[in-house]
Amino acid sequence: MDIQIAALCDHAADYNGKLVVTGAFDTLAARAVPVVHPTCALALRFCFTQEDAGRHKLSINIIDEDGTSLDAENMPIEPEFEVQLPPNVPFLTRNLIMNLQGLRFPTAGIYSVDIGCDGELMMRLPLRIVKVEQGEGQAPQ
Repeated sequence: MDIQIAALCDHAADYNGKLVVTGAFDTLAARAVPVVHPTCALALRFCFTQEDAGRHKLSINIIDEDGTSLDAENMPIEPEFEVQLPPNVPFLTRNLIMNLQGLRFPTAGIYSVDIGCDGELMMRLPLRIVKVEQGEGQAPQ
């Protein structure tokens, strides 16, 4: 099984098997910490082959630089899924969109979205939280 696409974004949708990603990002800038990001999505596109047939357990965890979960009560998120390909079909793709709400980052720094399957890390998406100062002559937003 391969991850063809993995992105944090403002919005994602699946339209008849096509993954639509809007506003992919890897940095959040804020004037103060903690930072609460109201809503975003994790967009994933998987490619499965016949050798992937069977039951699997996905793992999604947002961690800080020390490997601590952002939300220990709710992460990692670990849905289970079944892969079945019809005979004579060499591969199939599936999109997975997870809407994430109210992510709270306690400090500025580097975080990661870890994506794993069956106990093995498949991909790590970096996410940078940056504290910025209001520039001179800029009106507050």
